[in-house]
Amino acid sequence: MHFSTLPDARAERAPAAPAIRDDAVELTNAGLLAAVRQVAGALTDRGIGRGDVVAVLLPNRVDLILVLLAAWRIGAVVTPINPVLGSAEVSYQLTDASAKLIVAETELDDADVPTLTLGAIHAAAPSAASVMDGLGADDLALLIYTSGTTGSPKGVMLTHGNLDAMTSSFIEWFELDERDHSLLVLPLFHANGIVLGTLSPLRAGGQVTIAGRFTKDRFFADVERFRPTFFSAVPAIYAILNTLADDVHPDTSSLRFAVCGAAPMPAEAIRRFEDRFSVALVEGYGLSETTTASTINPLRGLRKPGTVGLPLPGQRVEVVDEAGDPVPVGERGEVVIAGPVVMAGYLGRPDDTARTVVDGWLHTGDIGRFDEDGYLQIVDRIKDMIIRGGENVYPKEIENAFYSHPDVHEVAVVGGPHDVFGEVPVAFVVIRDGADVSTSDLSHHVAQFLAAFKRPARIILVAEIPKNPVGKIDKPGLRRSLYERTAPVTR
Repeated sequence: MHFSTLPDARAERAPAAPAIRDDAVELTNAGLLAAVRQVAGALTDRGIGRGDVVAVLLPNRVDLILVLLAAWRIGAVVTPINPVLGSAEVSYQLTDASAKLIVAETELDDADVPTLTLGAIHAAAPSAASVMDGLGADDLALLIYTSGTTGSPKGVMLTHGNLDAMTSSFIEWFELDERDHSLLVLPLFHANGIVLGTLSPLRAGGQVTIAGRFTKDRFFADVERFRPTFFSAVPAIYAILNTLADDVHPDTSSLRFAVCGAAPMPAEAIRRFEDRFSVALVEGYGLSETTTASTINPLRGLRKPGTVGLPLPGQRVEVVDEAGDPVPVGERGEVVIAGPVVMAGYLGRPDDTARTVVDGWLHTGDIGRFDEDGYLQIVDRIKDMIIRGGENVYPKEIENAFYSHPDVHEVAVVGGPHDVFGEVPVAFVVIRDGADVSTSDLSHHVAQFLAAFKRPARIILVAEIPKNPVGKIDKPGLRRSLYERTAPVTR
C-alpha cells in the first residue's frame, strides 16, 4: 500500500475506533483523518508539493506522525531530525536532504529553511483535497539519517514500496490485527519507531500510544494504564527494567510480546526479563537500510535467546565469504540481505550505495553465522572486530562472558592500542547497584570462558557506558578515548 491512503481507509472502515494518542491528544480514526487534512493544508499553503522534502524537528508526539501522513498525502518526503542535535548538525541534515521546510514547535531563527510551527499548523484550514493521484511504490517516503559513526551521516532513502513490504512482513510475523496496541517508547527519528512502533499497528487496524521519553518509573505505569499488546525497545531499556526493585510487580498481562533490536542483547538478560515480567521477548536484527528488520525470533515455535531469529517473510538473508559465496552452516561470514525492504540507496552518494548494495544484496558489515535450525547469530561488526597480533577477536564473545557474571549490568569491549600486538581487548564494565566486585574478580570470571588471547588486557569500571542517539553503545567513542587519552598497553 501507499501510506498516503491510510487515514482515509481507517476512517472509512471504523471512524470511531481509537487510532493514536500521546500525553496531550487522543484521536479516533475520523479525528486522525481530519488532523492529517489540516496538516496537509498547512504544508500546501507553504508551497510543499510532490517530491519536496519536509524536515520535522519534534520530540515524540502525535504531531510528528501527522506530519508524516500529511506529507505523504501530497506526495512529499519526510526527514525526521533528532531533536537533541545541535544547530550545526541540524543544518547539515537540512542541507544534505535539500529540505524545503522544517516543522518545529517554535520558530527556528538559525535554520537554513523556513519554519512551520505547530501553532501555524493548528491555525490552518483543513485541505479538502483527496490523496494526490499517481502516487506509487517507487515514491520516496523517508530520509532516515544514519548515526554517522563512520563519517558524516548518510540519508537512507526509503520508498513507499519499502514501507509496504516491511509493514506487511511485520503484520504477518507478529499476527497483528485491529486488537493490537503499540506502546511507543523508541524515538520517531529512527525507522524502528516509525515502521514497527507506528505504521505496522495502524495498517493492521490497531492503535498506538506514544509514551514520550522512556523512564523506568513511568514505563510499567503506562503498560498498566493503556494495556498495550506489544512494544519495541533497545537492550539498554531492558537492562534498566531488569534493575527495578524486587518488590516491583507490574501487571503485564495485556502484553503479547516485546521486541528487542538495534544492538545484540545478552541471552541471560533476555531470560531475566522474561522470567521476571512474564513477557515473551523476541530479539531481532536489521538496519535502517533494510527499513527496520530482516530476522526476528518467532512468537510461535522455538525461540533462541542469543540469536536474532529467522528471516522475515519476503526477505533473503545469507552469510557469505569475502568472495560473496555462501559459507557452510556454522561458519562465520558477512550478513547480506535481499528483498523489497532494501533501501533505494544513500541520498546523493552513488559510490557508497554501489559499495553497499551489490547485485541486489545489501552488505551489512556485520559478521554472522546460521545454526543448524536456520537461526542467525550476529557475531560482531566487521569494523568492531579486534585483530590481536593477527588473531581475530570478536568483542561480543568477550561481552557474553562478562554478562554471565550475575553482578555485571552492562559491558562494552573495544580494541585498545598495544605496542606489540597492535590492538588488544579492553572492557568497559558497569556493575549492578550495590554489588561489590573488583576488576580482579571479573578477570578471574571471564578467564573460565575465554582463551588467553581473547581475555581483556584491561578492565575499566565505569558508572555508565555512552550511547548514540538510537540507544546503541558508542564503541567508536570508546575506542577514541583509549587511543587519545591512554598510553598503549605493553604487557
